[in-house]
Amino acid sequence: MYAKKCNKKRYEEVFLLNRVIVIGGGWSGCAAALAARKAGAEVVLIEKTDLLLGLGNVGGIMRNNGRYTAAEENIALGAGELFAITDELSRHRNIDFPGHQHASLYDVIKVEPYVRRFLQEQGIEIRTMARAIDVETESVSISIGNGKGVEKRRKYLKNITLADGTVLAGDVFIECTGSTGPMGNCLTYGNGCCMCVLRCPAFGPRVSITQKAGLNDIMGQRKDGAFGAFSGSGKLEKASLSDEIQRALNEKGVAIIPLLPDQVAKEKLELKVCQQYALEEFADNIVLLDTGYAKIMTPFFPLEKLRKVPGMENARYIDPYAGGKGNSIRYLSVAERENNMKVSGIENLLCGGEKSGLFVGHTEAITTGTLAGYNAARLIKGMRPLELPPQLALGDLISYANEKIKTKEGLLKRYTFAGAEYFERMKEKGLYTTDVQVVQKRAKKYDLANIYKEKIL
Repeated sequence: MYAKKCNKKRYEEVFLLNRVIVIGGGWSGCAAALAARKAGAEVVLIEKTDLLLGLGNVGGIMRNNGRYTAAEENIALGAGELFAITDELSRHRNIDFPGHQHASLYDVIKVEPYVRRFLQEQGIEIRTMARAIDVETESVSISIGNGKGVEKRRKYLKNITLADGTVLAGDVFIECTGSTGPMGNCLTYGNGCCMCVLRCPAFGPRVSITQKAGLNDIMGQRKDGAFGAFSGSGKLEKASLSDEIQRALNEKGVAIIPLLPDQVAKEKLELKVCQQYALEEFADNIVLLDTGYAKIMTPFFPLEKLRKVPGMENARYIDPYAGGKGNSIRYLSVAERENNMKVSGIENLLCGGEKSGLFVGHTEAITTGTLAGYNAARLIKGMRPLELPPQLALGDLISYANEKIKTKEGLLKRYTFAGAEYFERMKEKGLYTTDVQVVQKRAKKYDLANIYKEKIL
């Protein structure tokens, strides 16, 4: 827990435990925990379900379009471990599908235990089925202005309370709870709880730490004015598909099945969170990707209609179980933050993943989580948090999304290295490349090569 004795300069508070608490064990939470641990902090990672990686157990798409550049930038900055795992577990590499090139598809069945074991080997304490439900804050008077008696009140988190009554104190906290659910939101803004991998009925609803600390969260919108957006894909049991479709998935990683005119529902493109996949091809066809399961690239598709598609007569949803009716609703709880990932209004709270912006994807979650974890250690040390420069795709995405979310138009957008508005920006700015040497030179030019490997504490 932080000490009340504080110096005049910002970020010079004195800490006692070198302890970072990460709330939420998705890709961003895992990345934050790893980055803070590598920097020397003692790290506790709490996750409300019995699985790490959250929606990463459903996704699986890496290195497509600008995510290739972003992955290599993270690696050049010293945050390559999680990408090494997804690369190792890729069932298919360098594949193309509509609107996307050189993608890798990791095995969603294998990835979670690999990541969990790796984090434990690094000395990170992992607590699953540990749901944060409340916080305690404290305001501290800070003397500023070279001792001329000017005081400023600053707010800190002291501890968090778990559903079982456990109280966890820390020096710095990182919220990576995501923006999906809980069940009431999926009912209000979607088609009800569709029993996704987050399993809120079993493990309890997501609780916003920022809201519990007295802050207001931002909610993304759709073009029709409704809040949130549907997750853009689901999983089918691959064995429930025809031998021909299974063979295409196993050999090529992709299967594209044309739909009859009366089966096409282009209006669903507007519902998708994943705007990089809101292309005509994804409405005119069933697009399947092999991630161990058959990843169906649509928010939902009525089962009776799906079973009328040739080769899918026996199709069965695995996630969400009610994938014929709907999907999870996301982007209902985004924190106001700075470009160094610190939450505005609380001095020792950072954020990553969807909690930190209208981001889409695992690479984006790892990017924001890693910066948050690294800066948690810098805060404890009394150093100014790092802000990545816009000359890197990583820094540009973080700052651009933060700028756009403050506008009405920006609330309707989603930001990803993989497509839509931001990928076009990447190309226009000359940030997109698949040349690893170019990326490494960028990192060195801005004195950021292997910065995430530095021991701070």
